[in-house]
Amino acid sequence: MSPLLTLMVDAALAAGREIEAIYGAGCATEIKSDGSPVTEADRRAEAIILTALRRAYPDIEILAEEEVCAGHVPVLGERFFVVDPLDGTRGFVDRNGEFTVNIALVEKGAPVAGVIYAPDTHLLYYGEAGEGAFRRRDGASAEPIATRTPPAEGLVVLASRTTAERTRERLSDLPIAEFRPSSSSLKFCLLAEGSADIYPRYGPTMEWDTAAGQAILEAAGGRVMAVDGDREAGPLRYGNASRNFENLHFIAWGV
Repeated sequence: MSPLLTLMVDAALAAGREIEAIYGAGCATEIKSDGSPVTEADRRAEAIILTALRRAYPDIEILAEEEVCAGHVPVLGERFFVVDPLDGTRGFVDRNGEFTVNIALVEKGAPVAGVIYAPDTHLLYYGEAGEGAFRRRDGASAEPIATRTPPAEGLVVLASRTTAERTRERLSDLPIAEFRPSSSSLKFCLLAEGSADIYPRYGPTMEWDTAAGQAILEAAGGRVMAVDGDREAGPLRYGNASRNFENLHFIAWGV
């Protein structure tokens, strides 16, 4: 790993340890102005990540979910970090294990390095443009991962639980063997490791929800395409302050 990606991995693991401790003890849940939940785990994990990134790279701006939600919106340059300290807060609150720490580096609108860590399973994914993507569990040796050629029997499709039925309707013309609802950014990782083939998202997401996953998936050989109406409109891009950092709809492909 490059020194920068090593730092991102270390920050994600440190945040994950803090999340684990709070998950075990339990904590109160608040509701933000956008209707989404937030906990002390979100805030403390973000503080750990921001401290690490700013200490090592003070000249790189950071687009971080909880800071933005608190009104601290950075002016971004061509190179910036994107942080979601606890993606899947609802899964954290519901105690279903489906939550992750996400950190990405974006250059000229494209995510070029990403880390996703799942504290509940101690499963770590990371990738960097030109260097490939990798998976590691519980400190074991990293293993390279890559997307797959879709099986002859049809595609395995991933979808967020909240939009699963709408997604199924939009894909009625594709050869689908299995439709698998799931939560959090781990959907990108399942594509990257060759466990599934497509993840369409026809619903709202923010840049911090997807940047790390896109970086890992693209490093593994996949792609994430923005959707405009019924057509693909090029790779999903980042730093869109005019949209308040909300993504266009997209389709993530493992092929």
